[in-house]
Amino acid sequence: MNNKRVQANLLLLLTAAIWGFAFVAQRVGSQYIGVFTFNGLRFALGSLSLLPLIIFFNKRNQSNVKNKNEASTKKTILSGVLVGTILFMGSSLQQFGLIYTTAGNASFITALYMVIVPIIGIILGHKIGKKLWIGVILAVAGLYLLSINENFRIGFGDMFELICAFFFALHILTIDYFCNKVDSLKLSCLQFATSSGLSLISAFLFESITLTSISNALVPILYGGLFSTGVAYTLQVVAQKNAKPSHAAIIMSMESVFGAIGGMLILGETMSIRAYLGCILILIGILIPQIRLSRK
Repeated sequence: MNNKRVQANLLLLLTAAIWGFAFVAQRVGSQYIGVFTFNGLRFALGSLSLLPLIIFFNKRNQSNVKNKNEASTKKTILSGVLVGTILFMGSSLQQFGLIYTTAGNASFITALYMVIVPIIGIILGHKIGKKLWIGVILAVAGLYLLSINENFRIGFGDMFELICAFFFALHILTIDYFCNKVDSLKLSCLQFATSSGLSLISAFLFESITLTSISNALVPILYGGLFSTGVAYTLQVVAQKNAKPSHAAIIMSMESVFGAIGGMLILGETMSIRAYLGCILILIGILIPQIRLSRK
């Protein structure tokens, strides 16, 4: 493994850590302000944090692209609004679920999107290998141990996290569809702006917004907006230039582990042995479909 690939993998691990600890920031933020207010402010910061990158790359590519294509601009805006709307649904459900569940539970259940994406592929007519089915079975068994209580009911907050995982799976599929058709940075900036706008509109309609509550949640908002969105996204883009996609998927799935670690270290969250077994099964279920073994 060359130095560039090692550096790329380390950057991806740092990205996963930032995303994992974001679950802690989101849980802390939910104690002071409403779901929509928190998401509206953090996505607004995330969108603004990408503007310097967009300006930089626009100047860099100005010599190659002199005339802007109106059709391309319209396509970028429409795709950004669509992806941003899906992100709004997924992030709102995730933030709402974090009010009623732990950061550890939320991080592992949300990470199930890596298993759900190929399942949706079945509906679209894609062929699915044996490893995915093994991963799905292990992930479902892990979810049962982690979230289903003695009355065979899923935890209230965990239910929202599970639904949010489906929306994030749909988000990944739409990103995958549009990323090669439009500028990826502009797409990200627009999706964050759309999600922010929808969240703030919902906040004004359904929540009470005060400067005191925002100031109390300022650190989580800044972390979620600048680090989790702006910094982590930039690190991901830089790292994936020199990382294999299969390796990147495995490393970034470690955000669930960092989410659980952050919950324990910062919030003092604890899990039962049954819950730990569930987390391990979910993690194995996520990793198995991503691993590629060669005969060599």
